Amino acid sequence: MKYALARRSAFATGVSLLFASRAFAQTTPEPAATLPAVIVQGQSDQSLTSQSVAQDKRKLFETVGSVGFVDGDDFQNTYAFTLRDVLKNVPGVFVQNRYGQELRLSIRSSGIARSYHTRGLEILQDGIPTNLADGSGDYYQIDPIALQSVDVYKGGNGLAYGSSMQGGAIDFITPTARTAEAPNILRLEGGSYGTVRSSAQFSRVLGPLDFIGTFSVNHADGYRDHERGQYEQFNANIGYRFSPEVETRFYLGVYVVDQELPGTLSLSDALNNPTKAAPSALSGDQARDTRTERIANKTSVKLDVGQLDVVTWAIHKSLYHPIFQVLDQDGWTYGIAPRYTATLNLGGMRNDVIAGARFFGGNTQARQYVNVSGNEGTQTLDSTQSAYNYEAYVEDRLFFLPTVALMAGFKALRDVRQYVDHGGLAADPTYKSTSETFSGVNPKLGLLWQPSREIQAYVDVTRSQDVPDFSDLTQTFSNTTQFTPLSAQHAWTLELGTRGTRDRVSWDLTAYRSIVRDQLLQYTTSPDIPASTFNANKTVLQGVEAGISVDVLRNLTSRGAGDKVTLSGVWNLSDFRFKDDPVYGNNRIAGVPVNVMRAVLGYSRPNGFHISASVDWVPAGAWADDANTLRVPGYTLLGLQAGMDFKNGLSVFLDARNLTNKRYVSDISTVADARTASTAIFYPGEGRSVFAGVRYAF
Repeated sequence: MKYALARRSAFATGVSLLFASRAFAQTTPEPAATLPAVIVQGQSDQSLTSQSVAQDKRKLFETVGSVGFVDGDDFQNTYAFTLRDVLKNVPGVFVQNRYGQELRLSIRSSGIARSYHTRGLEILQDGIPTNLADGSGDYYQIDPIALQSVDVYKGGNGLAYGSSMQGGAIDFITPTARTAEAPNILRLEGGSYGTVRSSAQFSRVLGPLDFIGTFSVNHADGYRDHERGQYEQFNANIGYRFSPEVETRFYLGVYVVDQELPGTLSLSDALNNPTKAAPSALSGDQARDTRTERIANKTSVKLDVGQLDVVTWAIHKSLYHPIFQVLDQDGWTYGIAPRYTATLNLGGMRNDVIAGARFFGGNTQARQYVNVSGNEGTQTLDSTQSAYNYEAYVEDRLFFLPTVALMAGFKALRDVRQYVDHGGLAADPTYKSTSETFSGVNPKLGLLWQPSREIQAYVDVTRSQDVPDFSDLTQTFSNTTQFTPLSAQHAWTLELGTRGTRDRVSWDLTAYRSIVRDQLLQYTTSPDIPASTFNANKTVLQGVEAGISVDVLRNLTSRGAGDKVTLSGVWNLSDFRFKDDPVYGNNRIAGVPVNVMRAVLGYSRPNGFHISASVDWVPAGAWADDANTLRVPGYTLLGLQAGMDFKNGLSVFLDARNLTNKRYVSDISTVADARTASTAIFYPGEGRSVFAGVRYAF
């Protein structure tokens, strides 16, 4: 690895100086009364920059459209290492592990064909973007241990934070000292594949000042050869209340990742020899080492009418990434985003307004070298990638009837992508500079019907627009990297659904259909070269996102005992197709299975004991190519989870996965036509594993 131990020591020293909450993710809304009321709390207790889980959930389910909610209590006392452990029970979210913390996270086809990082999905932490300015990003900054809750805005419903990507937005919310479960939390866990993780959280409230810090260290040798990973993640925030009307909060983060890459395998090897690494991964000592530092601020001002929040952020990221070549990048992302929210009374009707703007940009020095056993050889690229974004948005919800709200909104954007190849190299001595500008207006219109406090139904139509990032715009062929102009992807999406709870049953059901132009799809040109991108002509994306939870039995052991048996399930139907394409006709788009199902049967007692069995079922695997000539087999995975939460704050837990040691493919790096392209494109799923841990909150 390029980074020396001295840098790790400096990281640990800096952190030490700064640093001295079941089976089914609850999707049942808790909206306000029939005519949603404004809840006013005592100003001396209310934080303008921090809200409780209940407040967060209530606000989320005022959205006119499909959203998902995860309470941190659902995964805090379990083994949760990747975002699959956090999001696996949210309807509409397709999430599969690749290796380490690298995974595919897709909502309504976002990133359907990209075999690395995120695409078409905005990742927020505490309402502040973590994506780079060009829209790309990864998930290494999100530590499940450091989360209070998660808000999932599917599709155009991310407009509430200015997002208009096809996949939507996910906001990962961290606790503050004012919402933390306890002032101190210690955690230790480990298990299969040499996994060991420790973490500590410390928080205090000192009058108007509050602060919290969470530090975790994770090491795993990995299921496959050449998959060893080391993760060190630090998240903190410091808030100060100047008065009941003015509050500010700073967010700090440091993230160190050293991850060896095992590469992709042929289908035969993925199913019969899944622990092996790709030969090129070994010969090139392929890895992904990143150093990321993040600072952000949120300042909130309570006005006579409404509240103004202004967030600012700066992210520095360095990347050393030996793959087909050595990618050596260093860059900054920075931005400011004011946001105004208010509840007004218009002629006796409640009117909720959200309006905001975002101005953010970034510059990355991107260099590439010949990969010589993981080290830099001859330089092949010296470039600068710059992105600038100017966006404004508004969303208005008018309850023109006591139980019915009309929602209308739009986002206007102008995004600039500038690329400079400085040349001066033997491979390409010519200086080249080019840029692309993308603009658009994306409207949204919908209705929300709330017949009772605990039941909602909605219908809405939105326009989304995905601007290509530099992984799309800079493509490598025959060891030469060049800027490739692309169009922005845009779509119209109609969705209708319902969510709610009645007696023992909770549900979340949405059906959607998107008509897409210029969808950004990828195809792999070589197992060692990141997928190239093209604009499809016309595609149709449609599906069903369904979740249900039922208390099958209550008070089993005796009357009033409080124990219960719960059965919950998630079904994602993803029917993604080309539409009269000159090459692919009406074929299915490769990358995501049509049906993905998960069910959990759990038993819990009021004394804190809980046990559950889970099954993940993919009846038929995804197509590996857009020509629909190669398909991976389906699979069934069985799991068992158990734990005990004691009243003194101590929790112990056990998580056993893939009990039958099933051989399966977890993800695919898609190709255009498997009959003509290399098919070493498969990520094998992990085998049988067991993890256990202990957590103490005091």
